[in-house]
Amino acid sequence: MVQSVRQEEPQYVCVVPVETVTGHQDEEIMTFGVSVDEAISKAEQLLTETYGCNRDAIYKLMKQAQVEPLSQWCSPSHNQG
Repeated sequence: MVQSVRQEEPQYVCVVPVETVTGHQDEEIMTFGVSVDEAISKAEQLLTETYGCNRDAIYKLMKQAQVEPLSQWCSPSHNQG
């Protein structure tokens, strides 16, 4: 799943460590949304569809997740100067 930054909308990133699912050290997924809830929802969907996680596994992984606003330097309008 590939997502792109949308101009003129607030953006949030949800980073979820999936090392316990994949066995690969420091592996994580990142999803984006216009709200915290959207970023989290997309992460949960990705965990279900891509990794086959059940509700309990998703709950445990999401407890470790970090959700933050994207930094201004990532904004497409910042690079137009």
